[in-house]
Amino acid sequence: MNYRHAFHAGNFADVFKHVALALMLRALHKKDTPICYIDTHAGAGRYDLAAPEAQRSGEYAGGIGRLWGEAEPAAVLGEYLEAVRALNPDGRLRFYPGSPLIARQLLRAQDRMVLCEKQPEQCAQLKLEFSGAARVAIHERDGYEILKALLPPAERRGVVLIDPPYEQVDEFDRIVSGLAAAAQRWPTGVYVVWYPIKDRAAVARFYAAVRASAWRKVLVAELMMYPEDTAFRLNGCGLLIINPPWGLDESLAAAMTLLRERLGSTASPPGALTWVAQD
Repeated sequence: MNYRHAFHAGNFADVFKHVALALMLRALHKKDTPICYIDTHAGAGRYDLAAPEAQRSGEYAGGIGRLWGEAEPAAVLGEYLEAVRALNPDGRLRFYPGSPLIARQLLRAQDRMVLCEKQPEQCAQLKLEFSGAARVAIHERDGYEILKALLPPAERRGVVLIDPPYEQVDEFDRIVSGLAAAAQRWPTGVYVVWYPIKDRAAVARFYAAVRASAWRKVLVAELMMYPEDTAFRLNGCGLLIINPPWGLDESLAAAMTLLRERLGSTASPPGALTWVAQD
């Protein structure tokens, strides 16, 4: 496996994804009934920003590094930043939480987590991170398998985060196939797909495939940091959200406006929030 998230932890894409995840979990908590958080590509759990990989890329400086010093963050960023501060109680930015730790900070006692990571070393780190934790199941297996094997969860409410490394040329196709399987098993679940924006044609094909599927409530949020004709870099990223909780579009729109400003987007346009499919 060539991709190593340690080089990219805390960058603008992580910030966007994790702010949205925090807003989504809070929206689901408007009901008292328990939820299940499912992460198909969970990673190692936490990342050391002082490690050689993070220091070499320096990507976190343009992401969480731009938000860390805010004394009074806006409400839509507050719970996300609280989750990051929970790993850095001395006030110095050293560790960055992956999605499982963001979720752990926000989930309630009655909620449950299912984490999947097929890379043995990262899965071992994840198990160590959650050692002794109640209501957490960790699987060392291909994340797409659980979209067939473990759905629907007993709670019947919750969110599935699909965030693969996009090393395979057919990754979008695998996601569409996985979502098709999920639609048969848990059509009322919330599904969130993170994706990079490097090749607009590939993203457009992905949208078209989802639009042609059984899903009828699909929200897309894109945050662009650099002009799309900038070569050989991650110019932006997106979130495709199936069955978004009520009100998420409004809170996410507010968060995106702030992030474009705080993170210094130079793209024009700097992204958008649109419905790919809507009843």
